[in-house]
Amino acid sequence: MSGPLKVVHTIARIAGADGGPARTVTALCAALAAEGASVEIVTSDADRVEPGVPLHRVEAATRGGRVYPRPRPLARLLEERLAGPGPRAIHDHGIWLPSNRAVAGVAARTGAARVVSPRGMLSEWALAHRGWKKRLAWRSFQRRDLESADAVHATSELEADEVRAAGIGAPIAVVPNGVELPVLPPRPATAAGRPRRFLFLSRIHPKKGLANLIDAWRSVRPEGWELVIAGPDENGHRAEIERRAVGLGPAAGVRFHGPVPDREKWELYRSADVFVLPTLSENFGVVVAEALASGIPVITTRAAPWAAIAERGCGWWTDVGVEPLAAAIRAAAGLGDDERGAMGARGRRLAEERFAWPAVARRMLSVYRWLAGEGPEPDCLLKG
Repeated sequence: MSGPLKVVHTIARIAGADGGPARTVTALCAALAAEGASVEIVTSDADRVEPGVPLHRVEAATRGGRVYPRPRPLARLLEERLAGPGPRAIHDHGIWLPSNRAVAGVAARTGAARVVSPRGMLSEWALAHRGWKKRLAWRSFQRRDLESADAVHATSELEADEVRAAGIGAPIAVVPNGVELPVLPPRPATAAGRPRRFLFLSRIHPKKGLANLIDAWRSVRPEGWELVIAGPDENGHRAEIERRAVGLGPAAGVRFHGPVPDREKWELYRSADVFVLPTLSENFGVVVAEALASGIPVITTRAAPWAAIAERGCGWWTDVGVEPLAAAIRAAAGLGDDERGAMGARGRRLAEERFAWPAVARRMLSVYRWLAGEGPEPDCLLKG
């Protein structure tokens, strides 16, 4: 190789309230650095920093409530960071923003390879949300910028299908998000009198399907169980879900928990008996991987790319809707502790095999090296 590979990751901002990308982009960069790449992050703001990964902040702009780096300062900084000899790549996370347009321009001027991660923003649900603005942006620049990318990064085959359905013919690299593998102490017996627990832990956002979850809980009301809904509120959606839950009555066992810091989330996962993500749209669903890594069975929908849950016997992969969700809740609650424990153990093995960060970073690194002409075509690549 003609020197260390330099990769600059760009993302609008890194904020825990924004969900999975805030964790997975920074963790990916740390794992890439551990594999020998020279990695930096450029963003407008960040509430988390990985040791050993330089992070550069650019003055922020705002559009439609979304914060992103101002395009001109961003372009100047990127050109500065990409200067010098050796293989170079830009990995841009997200689409639709003026900052993404600026990144495409820098790649064209500098000759750096450009990888784009849509991060679920080409799903049917996402395209319909504020649809007229996205149709305008698609015609103006976004389709052209995706088509001209050297590669599009999809976190699942489902997301790869969404990229192709949008008419994008660029090569697609299918590389999943990774997950931390926490140490799992022996699971204590459920204390006498404590209800067993279904846990939802994610952004409280309409696309997460919480209205369906409350209605399914109303239908089943499993005796001796509680439902804990945890995560940051987005645009006041929690109040809507709380109103829906109030109608169930105080004995329904629905409890709300606010945002959960990273240092506390693993304990919350381990306190649960079943994890549930009733999502309407998900390109990956890092919380599903975290739940599997925590050794608990999972319920999620076919709007998330988790067929492996059913294939490996570590949970339920249901159709979207109240009735399928209610059936899965009923089935999970009806199992014995040992049966659920065995499902959780199979989920942990799945997480270890497919989603440990070092393996994920090596796959992504093979994509960058191929694009830079420094390595063979990776086996995770799909060509148009």
